[in-house]
Parts: sequence; C-alpha cells; structure tokens
Amino acid sequence: MTKKQAVYFCSGCGIGEALDLAALTKVANKEFKIQDVKEHPFLCSPEGVALIKQDIEAGFNTLIIAACSDRVCYDVFNFGPAVIVERVPLRERVAWVQEPGDEDTNMMAEDYMRMGLSRAKATELPEPFMAENPSRTILVVGSGLAGLTAAWEAANAGYEVVLVEKSAKLGGWAGQAYKLPPTKEPYTDLEENPIPALAKAVEDHPKIKVYKEATMEQISGGPGVFDAKIKQGGTVVDERIGAVVLAAGSRPYDPKKLDYLGFGKPNVVTQSDVEALANSGELKNVKRVAFIQCAGSRDANHLPYCSAACCVETLKQAVYLKEFNPEAQAYIFYKDIRATGKYEYFYKAVQQTGAVFIKTEIPGVEVSEDGGKLAVTGKDLILGEDVRIGDLDLVVLANGMQSNAAFGEEIAVEAEQEAAAAKEEEAVKPDQIIKSGLLNLAYRQGPEMPALKYGFPDSHFICFPYETRRTGIYAAGTVRATMQIPTAIEDGTGAALKAIQCVEAVIRGEAVHPRAGDTSYPEFFMQRCTQCKRCTEECPFGAINEDEKANPLPERTRCRRCGTCMGACPERIISFKDYSVPMIGGMGKAIEVPEEDEEKPRILIFACENDAIPALDMAGISRLKFAAWVRVIPLRCLGSLNLVWISDAMSGGFDGVMLLGCKHGEDYQCHFIKGSELAEIRLSKVSETLDRLGLESERCRMHQISIMDYFRIPQLIGDFMEKIDQLGPNPMKGF
Repeated sequence: MTKKQAVYFCSGCGIGEALDLAALTKVANKEFKIQDVKEHPFLCSPEGVALIKQDIEAGFNTLIIAACSDRVCYDVFNFGPAVIVERVPLRERVAWVQEPGDEDTNMMAEDYMRMGLSRAKATELPEPFMAENPSRTILVVGSGLAGLTAAWEAANAGYEVVLVEKSAKLGGWAGQAYKLPPTKEPYTDLEENPIPALAKAVEDHPKIKVYKEATMEQISGGPGVFDAKIKQGGTVVDERIGAVVLAAGSRPYDPKKLDYLGFGKPNVVTQSDVEALANSGELKNVKRVAFIQCAGSRDANHLPYCSAACCVETLKQAVYLKEFNPEAQAYIFYKDIRATGKYEYFYKAVQQTGAVFIKTEIPGVEVSEDGGKLAVTGKDLILGEDVRIGDLDLVVLANGMQSNAAFGEEIAVEAEQEAAAAKEEEAVKPDQIIKSGLLNLAYRQGPEMPALKYGFPDSHFICFPYETRRTGIYAAGTVRATMQIPTAIEDGTGAALKAIQCVEAVIRGEAVHPRAGDTSYPEFFMQRCTQCKRCTEECPFGAINEDEKANPLPERTRCRRCGTCMGACPERIISFKDYSVPMIGGMGKAIEVPEEDEEKPRILIFACENDAIPALDMAGISRLKFAAWVRVIPLRCLGSLNLVWISDAMSGGFDGVMLLGCKHGEDYQCHFIKGSELAEIRLSKVSETLDRLGLESERCRMHQISIMDYFRIPQLIGDFMEKIDQLGPNPMKGF
C-alpha cells in the first residue's frame, strides 16, 4: 500500500505541560519528512476522534498517535483494518514518570517518537489467512456431563456437532449416579439425576451426530480445517471439524493403593460402589457407615491435590442412608469439609440429619471381633481424644479423581528430545506427553496434549481456562480439573463458547487467542531455510510440522502469533507484516545514543506486552519515577526475542539491555507458555558472546515480572543503572 502518514499529539493528561511538543513535531517533520502533524488537547474525545476520521476520509491511512498507552482507548483509536495505527505512549512511558520540562525527559519523548515513526514506516497491513473450506462443526470427545453440555449448547447455538463416546451409553460417571447434590434453592435436598434425560435429548438433537463405542483414530490439520478420523467398530469415518472440545472425564483413584485405609477388607468400598448399591436398592440393608475423606487426595504419596467433589459426594451419600433407612447412622472422618459456595446450605442440612463429623488425621480401619464387623479408629483433633467407631456395615473411601488425559504410555516430545541431546543444559525441559489415545493428534510435538501439573492438560492456570496448548482444542470437565457438578456444567458451556469463537475467528482469518482478532500470521522465506528445526522445536503450540527433509510446514490456523519461531530462527526467515526482526531492530536503531562525554547512558528494555508492559503502564499511572536513560520496546512475547537485536544494541553503543518477561517455571504466567524461559536461555548465549567480545556479560539482564510487580520497576531499573555506572560506558560508543 502507498502510505499517507499523519501524526497526532494529545496535549492532555499532563503531556503538554511535561513535554516540548514543538520539538517532537520537528522529529516528525525533519527526520521522517511527515508534514501533517496536528495537536489536540483531548484526542480521545469525540472532537479529537472526528479530527482523525476527517483525515482518514481525506486519504490518510497511516496514523501515529502520540498520547496514551496502546492498552488504553483501544476501541477509540481503532479505525478499521485498512488503517495502520501506531501508538506512541508519551503519557505512561514519559510524562507521568519523568520530571516535566527536563531536557532528558524531552530526549526520551523524542526517542519514543522515532521508535514509533520507524515502526509505522516498516509496518504493512496484515492480510488475513483464509483457510480453504473451513468447517464450523464442533467435535466433542466424551459424553459425561461436561461433554453433553458442550454438545447441547453448541447445537442449540446453531452449530453442527459430532459427539464421540467410547462406551455404549452416554452420560459418563455422573450419569450412573443414583441422585445428584442440590443445584437450586434451597440447596438442601437431593435432586433426581437429569443426565439420562440430557443424554437422550442430545442423541435426538438434529444437529448432533453421535458415535458410540467409538474412538479417535487420528486428528490432523488445525482450527477450521481439522480432519478427524473416527473409528467405530471395524470402520473409520472421516469428519471435517472446526474445533474440538475434549471432555474425556476422569477416573477414580485406584483404591488398591489405599490398603492402608483398609481397602481389600470385606465391605471397605468406594463412593462409586455406594452409587451402585443405591441404584440396586441394597443400601436399605446398611445401618452404620463410616466415610473416610481425602482417601489418597491431598497426600504427597498419592494425589497431592484436592479432588473437589468428594466432600459433597459424601454428604449426598450420607443422605442416601437416611432415605433408605431412617435409622441408619453416618460417621464422616475428614481433614476438612470443602462444601464450597451454596453447598454450605447442604452441609448444614446434612448435619441436622444426625450425621457425625469427626476431624481426624489418617484413620485406621480394622475388622472387629464382634461378629467380624468393621471399626474405624483415629484421634479426634477437635476434642483431643482417641475415637473408635465399631459395628460398621460399610467403610466408604472417598478416593478422588484423576484426569483421563494422564493415563497411557508416557513419551517425550521427539523434537525437544533432540534439542536436549544437542545441548542438555540449554534446552527447555520437554513436556510430558501421555499417549492416552484420546485424540491421537498428527502433530510434530506429540499425539496428545502435554500432561501438565498433576496430569491435567489445561493451557494457562491463570488466564485461559479451557484453552489447551493445542490451538482449537478446548478441555472441559474433570479431564481439565477436579470439579463439582455445577462447575462441570459451566465448563461444558464455556468450552462450547470457546469452540464457537474459534471457528468464527478462522472464518475471518483471525487469531483465536491470546491475540484475539490479530490477522497477521508468520511468513517463511524458505529460500534461506537451513532446516535447523529450531522453529518446529520451540513453537509452544505445535503449530509447525516438518516434512521428511526437516523443512517447516506451518499450520497457520494453529498459530497464536507469539513470534517464538521468529525469535528462534538464526537465519531470520520468519516475519509478520506488522512484526518482524528488521522492524524491531529498526526501532532500536532509531534511538539516539549520546556520545560518552555527554554522560547520558542508554538502556534498552525489551518488555513482554502481556505482563511487563502492563506493569510499566501501572507504574506510570502510579507516577513512579525512574531513570530517564531507559527506552522500552514492546515484544509480543519474550519468546520472539531474536539475538540480533541485542547484538545490534550493544554494537550500537547501548550501555545495557534488560529483558522484562513473565514468570516461568511450574506456575508459569507466560501467555505463550515458554516464551520467558526461552528468552532466558537465549540470553545466556548472548552473555557468552559478550564475554568473547570483551564486553561484560552483566550489561545484559533479565527479570521475571507480573503486572502486580509494577512497584518494583523503579528499583529494578535503579539497580541496573548502578551496575552500569560501575561498569562504565559501553566502549563501542561512537563506532
């Protein structure tokens, strides 16, 4: 496109008082030859927006708006896909964190103008990737409560649904329950199980195609263009799918591992067994029952997590006893009763039935001498007394749940194994992949989703429920996390909505998440590809397959636009229309680096847009002052960091480079999973290079930061500046 550029300065919010806007105008006029420069006291007002729209109608299509952060007034300054908008954050990044009217403050603002103008010059309008024959059909794998809900909601929203269930009957574990805990006011009475009726409604729905006694043979492709092979009996059926909801459920923790709680003794059973007894009517013969909570759960030797539903299930089954035999007595041995939310009413109602609650450490189960009945012993932690409950007909173990995604053959990702073999100490630890046979993905990075913390396949524990590390595949129900009945319903609904958003985004050629609406995608200049496989190995989402010669084969609808592949590529053959190695490098080169005798050091900060940039904005909003020597370049993710940017910065005279990225590790906060971790590995390589060149490795530093760490920013910058002062100016200044 032929660019017609205009620059707009907002003088409101203290910007006009803090900065010399006339000097900033000269940067646009003289250095970038842009003569169309306007100033407005309130640019985001209807009058200010009207001024900009008037210029757009006159043919201006590249707008540089020097005002507030691009995280503010996003919709106000969104003028459609045909207009390039570059935001220069003079307010949060300069005016609110520096001394007004100071020479160094204005030098900082001038540099930010150069960076923004340079980026606008290099930016091209993204061209959406339009998939060939995309599908809007939703595939649901698993027909428990979450799966049935997802299928039902998606179908009622007008979408075709394919439901695959491995057994001969829909409904899952909860579908076999005698009754369910209360889900509506007054939250005190058990409810008839509605799941069988829901299963029948799903089977009868005209938009839902049901495959029972079926499994997934293979899923290939990407969002909108998944090709699913479904094996049913001796035949394989092909379906074109837009998005996938994995609702394969969970299984009870193996009670055979609970022999220390008496499993294996006669009449020591699990909660599943009690449901069978209730359904058969045999529970009427039971008079005295002890329930043992957290049987294997919240135990470092078994399941280290809470299984969420066990407490409420026990409360429910204690009510069963009274329904079948009003004279029956329940004894509940517990660590803590976790009846959250409205289930507190249910908990109180069960207390009023006469059930006895005993808070105890791990109890013992023995066969008593009085007729061979069972007894449970322990120490009552509230009364401080030893307790023994004998003459028991049943002991019920609440044995928790494990995600079905965590079962199968454990395999490591082939590509990451190769990376580890090449240089073990620098490789990102490979994800554990459980070849569970749930999806059988034809992916470069494994046939299933990584089994993450405790074996659950969720993608991001804070920001992205449902969204797994395989784009377009959403986990719902107890395959994703332990949960109770109402949460499973919410999960199924939420995952269906995410699947719908996914297929509609693909139709428009947009990214799904987390850069929702982004129409850019990576382009590969294959003539220079050396088949090093770095891009395929380091992509966190398995978005790049390989051919037999190790050439990358991008599945663009899988891509989340993080740019990790761009940062990984040593030949720099990967770029986006609006984000590329030359573009970011050009922003750094646009910054003026004073000579050594001016005693004005320069620090370049590469900051993750997901946590570090919001933290910097929060520091600005809080008016936290920090050194005027820093210049910040936002990155989509630190995983997109290309080492040439640091090399160019140091050879260009910058005195130091700082990386601000998300927290990584077990409780990672990186929106793109491994970006911060990969950046830290790359930085270690830079340090070695600087040492060889005679530059101190301490000139490069990385910090993990979250948005709530904004108050640390002045201290982090201050500490780094102290170190730079000790090291002295970069000896490469002026070369």
